[in-house]
Amino acid sequence: MKVLVQRCSNSKCTVNNKIVSEIDNGLMLLVGFTDTDNKDTILWMVNKILNLRIFPDNNGVMNLSVLDTKGSILSISQFTLYADTTKGNRPSYMKAMRGEKAKLLYEYFNKVLSEYVPTKAGIFGADMSITLTNMGPTTIMLER
Repeated sequence: MKVLVQRCSNSKCTVNNKIVSEIDNGLMLLVGFTDTDNKDTILWMVNKILNLRIFPDNNGVMNLSVLDTKGSILSISQFTLYADTTKGNRPSYMKAMRGEKAKLLYEYFNKVLSEYVPTKAGIFGADMSITLTNMGPTTIMLER
């Protein structure tokens, strides 16, 4: 599982020129799965994301988590995180988990996150437009 974490002051997901999800102050996540991922992988990743200390405290030091700041999460499915570009110029996505299984894990991931912080999601498999104002910028790749 790979998750690209971006600290943001706002983020939104648009599909067919309609806003389907939007947050202020929190994390925008790009989420990808591979065939070895399972519910245990998701629980580890959720714990890591929720406790990742990347928000500034009163001294301007990145010392607070999304839990501490009472932030929100926008979660976007992103199979292209598993692009393999070692051969040629056209990426291979063979390492990305396929369709229905990935969708089930993505839905479970979002459900678990939502038990702790307000969580919104994109539409799995849709052609989405994502906008965000990245604070810092702060962008961190997590992998398990």
